[in-house]
Amino acid sequence: MRVISFNCEGIKNAHDKGLFDWLIDQDADVICLQDIREDEFAMEGDRYQLDGYFCYAYGGYERKDRGGVAIYTRQAPKAIISGLGFPEADETGRYIQADFDKISIASMYVPEGHDTASQNFKYRFLDNYSHHLNKQRRKRREFIMAGTWNIAHRKIDVANWRDSEEVSGFQPAERGWMEGLLGDMGFVDAYREVDRESGKYSWWQDELLRHDNLGMRLDYQIITAGMRHSVLNGGIYKNQAFSQHAPVIIDFDWELEN
Repeated sequence: MRVISFNCEGIKNAHDKGLFDWLIDQDADVICLQDIREDEFAMEGDRYQLDGYFCYAYGGYERKDRGGVAIYTRQAPKAIISGLGFPEADETGRYIQADFDKISIASMYVPEGHDTASQNFKYRFLDNYSHHLNKQRRKRREFIMAGTWNIAHRKIDVANWRDSEEVSGFQPAERGWMEGLLGDMGFVDAYREVDRESGKYSWWQDELLRHDNLGMRLDYQIITAGMRHSVLNGGIYKNQAFSQHAPVIIDFDWELEN
């Protein structure tokens, strides 16, 4: 099973840059998109359909010009869950989950922090999401949470880390939250199961920094511990720029069943 996760920064813009042509060639089983900036109704149009895939989207209930998540899947899921039940997640559509027989796959988008107010909003999201994850890990099924987490976990996940410790995405409290997720809570960073090298980033602030590979790894596929030994390969695709983010590709030894 191949799962691709990508932050579009507007699916219309990414589509115009060739994202869908690239996706068709990837032979993915599940595609998780974030920051689509469209609602469910717009996503039902022909422009955003992929031949051979079911498409599900959630744009939230407040603003449709930012946020929004989508899942494309070849196998029809048993159920779709939109939202997490708290406003920091659901106002702008930051979570959608597809349930299959023994596994659930989510496309999720943690808020950015640009100033004090938005950083506090981000921390409220993380706090509420922790409660959700504590309930989730007690369920007898596997999970893949693919998306933009907007946190660089460790020093190897950010260029010039000494200059970034006060920057949103690499603040000590954020890294501590991620350390708890991947430590005491028992979840696993799928990409790091197959690639532990530094300099592997998924976001760059501009094209010059992208060229010089001065970025941060903000996009992850986080999995339950039972999936750890199913990770076969992982990669971050950087040959084309569809947005400031890059697609994260993980291959699993797993077959979807509905």
